[in-house]
Amino acid sequence: MITNLAQGVRAFTSNVYLVDGDRTVLVDPGANFDVVEAIRSRVDDLEAVVLTHTHPDHVGNLEAVKDAFGVEAWGYDHTIDGVDHAITDEETIRLGDHEYIALHTPGHKDDHLCFYSADAGVLIAGDLVFQNGSFGRTDLEEGDRETLIESIDRVSEWIDDDLAELHTGHGPSVTSKPAEHVELAARMARQT
Repeated sequence: MITNLAQGVRAFTSNVYLVDGDRTVLVDPGANFDVVEAIRSRVDDLEAVVLTHTHPDHVGNLEAVKDAFGVEAWGYDHTIDGVDHAITDEETIRLGDHEYIALHTPGHKDDHLCFYSADAGVLIAGDLVFQNGSFGRTDLEEGDRETLIESIDRVSEWIDDDLAELHTGHGPSVTSKPAEHVELAARMARQT
C-alpha cells in the first residue's frame, strides 16, 4: 500500500510516500512538516528511506527520519550528504510487497531516479513527470531539457497501458490511464 504522507500539508514539501508491506520504506521524506509523527501514526517501524533525488524539498526531513527510526538512506549518488548507499541504474529494490526497477532519469537533477514495478503496475516518478503532461523543471542547477526528454522517453519504453498508478513528486497521483500522462509529458517537453 502506498500512502502520501504529505497530502494536505500546506508547507513547501514534496510528496512523501510510505510504501507499507514486507519491506516498509519511505520514498522521499519531504521537508518543512513533522513527517516522523505522520509515519508513526501509520506504522511501528521503517526499514529504509529511498530517494528519487536530493533537492531540498524532497530531503529536508531526511536527518529527522534517519534519527527517529535508525534507518539509512538509499539514492543514486552516495557522495551526497545524507545518502548512505548507492542505487545503481536498473538495480532491483524491494518497496513494500513488490520489486521495483530503479531507472536513472537525469534532466531535472543529475541524481534523479524513478522506480517502476511491472507486477504492481506502479511508477514512482519523482519530479520527472506529473499529472496532465507536466514535467520537471530544467531551469535549476543540473537541469537540462534534452536530457529530461531522453529520461521521459526511457521511462516510456518501460511502462505500458497496464500501468495502474503514477505517483509524482508534487501534485496528485494518477490512477486513470497514467501511461497517457507520461506520453503527454514527453510531447509537452518537446514543445516548450
